[in-house]
Amino acid sequence: MTTMTVKGQVTIPKAVRDAAGIKPGDKVSVTLATDGSVSIAPAGESPALSYREKVESVRRAAPLKGMMPTDDFMKMIRGDD
Repeated sequence: MTTMTVKGQVTIPKAVRDAAGIKPGDKVSVTLATDGSVSIAPAGESPALSYREKVESVRRAAPLKGMMPTDDFMKMIRGDD
């Protein structure tokens, strides 16, 4: 257990820092889950991302080439004008 200071600082136990690979000066990500729990992870990792957020991040990182919106595709295969 650790205590928060008046400045909002907490000490992460050494065993936890070592297991997470967090070193002095490293940036960390602090995430609040819907159940009220708090996660701390090395910055760049997102353990609490929802499935939708993960899919969206992949879509943004590697846009599909040659794809069209669903409505346009449906018009094309149905022959709608």
